[in-house]
Amino acid sequence: MMWIGLVISVILVSAYLRLPLILWSLLLAVGLAGYQLFTEADASQMSLLWIVYAAIILPLNLKPVRRNLISRGIYTAMKKIMPTISQTEQEALDAGDVWWEAELFSGKPDLGFLQNLPKPELSDEEQAFLDGPVEEFCKMLDDWQITHVDYDLTPEAWQFAKDNGFFSLIIPKQYGGLDYSAYCHSQVVMKIGSRSGSAGVTVMVPNSLGPGKLLMTYGTDEQKDYYLPRLAKGIEIPCFGLTGPDAGSDAGAMPDTGIVCYGSYEGEDNVLGIRLNFAKRYITLAPVATLLGIAFKLYDPEHLLSEEEDRGITLALIKRDTEGVDVGKRHFPANHAFMNGPVRGKDVFIPLESIIGGADYVGKGWAMLMECLGDGRAISLPALGTAAGKMGSKYTGAYARIRQQFHTPIGHFEGVEEALTEIAGQAYAMDAARSLVTVALDSGAVPSVVSAIVKLQVMERMRDVINHAMDIHGGHGICMGPHNHLARPYQLIPVGITVEGANILTRTMIIFGQGAMRSHPYLLKEVQAVHNKDHNQGVKDFDNAFFAHMGFIISNIVRSFWFGISFAKLVSTPGDSDTSRYYQQLVKMSSAFALLADVCVGVLGGSLKRREKISGRLADALSNLYVMSAALKHYENQGSHREDLVLLKWVCQDSLFNIQTALKGIMKNLPVPVIGTVCNFIIFPFTKPYQRPSDKLGHKVARLTLSPSVTLDRLSNGIFNSDDKSEATGRLTHAYNLVLRTDELQHKLRDAYKQGRLSSRDTNAYLEAKEKNIISDVEYKLLMETEEAIQNAIKVDEFSFSDWKIETP
Repeated sequence: MMWIGLVISVILVSAYLRLPLILWSLLLAVGLAGYQLFTEADASQMSLLWIVYAAIILPLNLKPVRRNLISRGIYTAMKKIMPTISQTEQEALDAGDVWWEAELFSGKPDLGFLQNLPKPELSDEEQAFLDGPVEEFCKMLDDWQITHVDYDLTPEAWQFAKDNGFFSLIIPKQYGGLDYSAYCHSQVVMKIGSRSGSAGVTVMVPNSLGPGKLLMTYGTDEQKDYYLPRLAKGIEIPCFGLTGPDAGSDAGAMPDTGIVCYGSYEGEDNVLGIRLNFAKRYITLAPVATLLGIAFKLYDPEHLLSEEEDRGITLALIKRDTEGVDVGKRHFPANHAFMNGPVRGKDVFIPLESIIGGADYVGKGWAMLMECLGDGRAISLPALGTAAGKMGSKYTGAYARIRQQFHTPIGHFEGVEEALTEIAGQAYAMDAARSLVTVALDSGAVPSVVSAIVKLQVMERMRDVINHAMDIHGGHGICMGPHNHLARPYQLIPVGITVEGANILTRTMIIFGQGAMRSHPYLLKEVQAVHNKDHNQGVKDFDNAFFAHMGFIISNIVRSFWFGISFAKLVSTPGDSDTSRYYQQLVKMSSAFALLADVCVGVLGGSLKRREKISGRLADALSNLYVMSAALKHYENQGSHREDLVLLKWVCQDSLFNIQTALKGIMKNLPVPVIGTVCNFIIFPFTKPYQRPSDKLGHKVARLTLSPSVTLDRLSNGIFNSDDKSEATGRLTHAYNLVLRTDELQHKLRDAYKQGRLSSRDTNAYLEAKEKNIISDVEYKLLMETEEAIQNAIKVDEFSFSDWKIETP
C-alpha cells in the first residue's frame, strides 16, 4: 500500500504549496513512475494505477474535456439558482479598490506586502500646520460653551477655520486648498476631536463625503474652477444630503426625484434642466450651508436626454438661495452642537450643468458615493474614535493615579486595573487601524472594505473605551459641566456608531458581503461567468475559476489542518523573536477564515445574504485579522520598542481570541451540524488554542497608564494637551504631576504611620509630620499644594437650581 501513501503525500504537499494542477499532476506521475522503477511492484497492479491516473488526471488537465464532462453541467445548474445582482449591488462591488484585505482573504497572505508598506509620516508643512493653526484653533475652543451655552462654535472660531484652510484639507493647491495627506487629515481631526467633538465633526465633514470630494473626483473643469476655490476659502460652506425620512440604510429606496424638463433659471428661460422634489434629514452643516449636494432619482419621461426613462441615482449641486429650497431648523444630535438639520426642496429647478460631473454622470450617483465614502469611513470617524482612546489612556489613567480610596490609588485595584487595560489596549489597536488605512489612501488606493472595517472597529472600540472610562470616573464623569471632559464624548458614541453606514449594517452586510465578492480570489469571477450573456464564454470563464476555486479550498483544508496540529510554528514569517509567532498565527487564522468563508458560501449559497449573524461573525474574523496585522505594522513603524511590546501582545492575543470566537460561533450555527464539526476538527484539532490576554499581561498594560513613560507618550501622541490647571484636562495633568513628585513623601509618611510616629494617614497628618520633623517645611508645602491640586482635579461642577448657570466659587 506504499503507493497510497505516495499519492496522498503528493496531493497534500501540492495543496499546501498551492501548486498548479498540471504541476502536481506531473509530480504524481513522476512519483508513480519512480515507485514502479525502484520497487518490485506488480505489473498488473501498476497498469491499473496508470489507467486510474489517466482516467482522472487527464480529463482534469484537458480543459475542453473537463468543461464538457464537469463544468458545463455545474454552470447550467448555477445559472438557474444564482440570484441576479442588482445595479446598486453591482455599483457597490465596482467601487473602490482591493487592498490588504484580499491578502487576508487568500488564506496565504503575502506578509512582504505588509512589510513593504511605507510608514505614515507628516511633511514639514503638515507638522507646522498641526503645531501652529490647529493648536491655536484648539485653544479657542471651549466645549462646554459650544455645547451648552452657544450651541455653536464662536464666530471667531468659524472665521479662523475658514481663513486657515481647515475646510480645504483635501482640496488641491491649484484651487487654493492645502492638499494634505490622508494621514495629516486624520491627525488634524483627531487633535481637534480631542478638544471638542462638535468642532471635530464641523471640520471633518467638508473634507470627507461632500461636494468637495465629489467635485475633485468627478466634477467638470468648469465646476472645479468655480466651486473648489470658493470651498477652499470658506466662501461656500458645503453639505451633502443622502439620508431621508424613508431612506436610511436602503439608500436605493429614496423617494427624492428629479424630472428632466425645460424651465427658467436665474432670469433665463427655456433652460434644459431638472425639477427636483426632495426631503433630507440628519444633514451635517445644513443649517449654515451655502452649497447643497443632493442625491435623487432622475427620470426623463419626455426622453429629452435619451430613450431611457429611469436614469438612476444622480448627484447635483444646488445653491442655498435657489427658489424652492427650504433649509429647515436644527437637529440636536446627542447634545452636540455641530450644525445638523433637514433640507427640503419643492419644485426646485436647476440646469443640467448642476449635475456633478455633468450629463456624463447621469445615473452614476451611487457608484460615485461608494467611491467617495471612504474618507468619512477611513479617516474622519476613526480619527474621532482614536482621540477618545488616547484621551482615555492619558487622562483616565491620570485620574486613576490621583484618586485614592483606602489610601491607595484606585488604579491599583484589580477591578479598575482591568478597565484600564481595555482602555490602553484598545487605544493601541485603534491607533494602529486608523494609521494603516491612511497609507492605502495616500498611495492612491480606495480600499472600500478596509474603510468599512476601520470605521466599524474603531467606533465599537471607542464605545468600549469610553464606557470603561466612565466606570472609573464614576460620578466625576457623570456630572456635566465645564470641568467634565468625558460626558460629551460619551454622548458622541451613538453619532459615530450611526453615521457613514450604521455599525450593524456595516458588520452584517457590508464587510463580508462586499468583501467576499471583491476580495475572494475566485468568487466574483464565478459570479460574473454565470451572468455572462455569452454562454460559451461563460462556461470557459466559469471552468477556469471553478477549478482554481476547488484547488483553493483543498489547499486551505490542508493548510488549516497542518497549522492546527503544528501551531503554525514552522511557517516562515518576518518579524523578530517577539513578533514572528504572531505573524505565524496571523497566517494560520487567515487560512482558517478563507476555508470557513468558502464553507459558508457553499452551504448557504445565496441565503448567506440573509444569514446576517453568520456574515457578521465572518466580518468579525476578517476585521480582527486586519486589526492584528495593523498592530504588528504599527509596532514596527514606531521603532519596535520593547517597552511597547506589552501593548502589541495584548492586541494580538485579544484579536486571536476574537477571531476564534467568531469562527467557533459560525461552525456551531451552520445549518448542517456535521459540517461545522468537521471544520472545527480541521481548524482547531486541539480545542481552543487562544485565550484572552492573561491578568499578568493586563496588569503590565494598565500600569503604563499610571506613570509617565515614552510608551504612554507614544500611545497618547497627537491629542491636544492643556497646561491650564483650571481646565478639564489641564487640572488632571497638574495634579498628576504633583502626585508623582510627592510619591516618595507619601511612602515616608506611610512608614512613619506604621512605626507609630503618626496618628493617622489623612491630610491632617501632614502638619503633625512637619512638627515632628519627619518632613521639612518645603515638603509640607508641596504636600499641601498637591492636596489642593487633587481636590481641584476630582471636583465636579455645581449649578444653581433656577437658571443652571455655573456657580462662582
